[in-house]
Amino acid sequence: MKKFHISISTNRIEETIADYSSRLGIQPCSTIPGEYALWRTESLNISARKAHDHEAGTLRHLGWEDSTALEFSKDTDVNGITWERFSAQHQAHEINDLWPGANYQP
Repeated sequence: MKKFHISISTNRIEETIADYSSRLGIQPCSTIPGEYALWRTESLNISARKAHDHEAGTLRHLGWEDSTALEFSKDTDVNGITWERFSAQHQAHEINDLWPGANYQP
């Protein structure tokens, strides 16, 4: 199964969590206080991350959470947008590598 993935950059993570949780009707399945949040619905995988390498309020990347992905991959489209492809477990590894105390499991 594929879920569309969108990642945005923010400098207001706590406000973003409240806003997006209201918009999506669910709380994030993973949060790193002051840094990161991840929501997973039946069709959408969306993350918000504190702005470090991207301007706040901008797209970080797009992609697919794909249960058939054998490895994490990324490429860039004709518009310069990075697209990633990964499984839920690949994403969990990335979260746990970046924030070792997260202990996130999909």
